Amino acid sequence: EIGDDNHFREFVTVNRGTLPGTKTVIGSHNHFLAYSHIAHDCVVGNHCVFSNNGTLAGHVTVEDHVIIGGLTAVHQFCRIGPLAMVGGQAHVTKDVPPYVTIDGLSSLVVGLNQIGLQRHGHSEEQIKSLRAAFKTLYRSKLNIAQALEALRAGSPCEDVRHLIEFVASSQRGITPAGREQE
Repeated sequence: EIGDDNHFREFVTVNRGTLPGTKTVIGSHNHFLAYSHIAHDCVVGNHCVFSNNGTLAGHVTVEDHVIIGGLTAVHQFCRIGPLAMVGGQAHVTKDVPPYVTIDGLSSLVVGLNQIGLQRHGHSEEQIKSLRAAFKTLYRSKLNIAQALEALRAGSPCEDVRHLIEFVASSQRGITPAGREQE
């Protein structure tokens, strides 16, 4: 199932669902550059960019406004949250939380995707809230459960609530932090 105004470049492959009643779903306004691959039973949101050889294994979910760098491979059953930016040559084996940047070489979270947030109209106040949530999740000495509890206690904004829900519902765990490059 493919939405409107998608651009598929040379040698892109998109596979159908594997069982009767299952399907691969691609939203609208996406760009799939040369040799991108979307495997079976994947869901891709809207306004995403898959650079050359950006590859999804089966059952991957990619939310809206995600950028997948060239030569990136995403393991089966992973999820990538909205406005995440995954650097080239990354190997994604855990869920990528919303609004973060993944370094391609280390495949670790290195910061908040502040430029992406600004380009998509997030206010300074929203970005400040997300920055604080990011620091609680990734830079404090709290474990994930403790960080989520602390974030819930702070009457979070809608974006932070989405981040909390995404992390709390992760089956694979979330991509760990690397050295911050903000």
